[in-house]
Amino acid sequence: MPKWTKDIEAVEATTQATNGNSDPAPQWKYDVFLSFRGVDTRVSFLSHLSHELENSGEIRTFKDDKQLEIGEDISQSLLTAIEESRSAIIVLSKNYAFSAWCLDELTKICQCMKGKKRILPIFFDVDPSVVRYQKDTFGVALQKHARSGRYDIVKVEQWKADLTKVGNLSGWNLKDYKTERDLIEHIVKFVLKTVRQNT
Repeated sequence: MPKWTKDIEAVEATTQATNGNSDPAPQWKYDVFLSFRGVDTRVSFLSHLSHELENSGEIRTFKDDKQLEIGEDISQSLLTAIEESRSAIIVLSKNYAFSAWCLDELTKICQCMKGKKRILPIFFDVDPSVVRYQKDTFGVALQKHARSGRYDIVKVEQWKADLTKVGNLSGWNLKDYKTERDLIEHIVKFVLKTVRQNT
């Protein structure tokens, strides 16, 4: 079993123990919110992952199929969907950080984590350290945003902090699996187990 999977299951056990005597969990509209960069993953991996999650018959999934034009802000309906989701799967691909829209989703997801949400990162052809320290394409993307003049320094620094936070979380690394299908099957099983434990 890959190390990342072991870490995730350990977090799950800790969460259950911690929340054992807490107030009843809120009623979520969605079990999973999918955050992704379409240019990297939409056609193959993301479409298959979304299909398998929904095909389980028990996992309510939110996947936004719209593409914002350059300069558009993330919509309020999308922010609301994040608030109404039990957990978030973030597909961290090479071009993820080039999208300000994706980074705004990430920030909102990190904010909602304080409300006992679950953040589940997938490192898709990207090493966790690249996300954690904003190296390679992630570093280039943040520099591009900072130099564009469209985003103030506070927002850019928040994006960096949230990428560091998510890069430090346990998740799934594509390189630990023989095929994308194997990874998807494992993710669906894990999410399904989590949903059943909370119903």
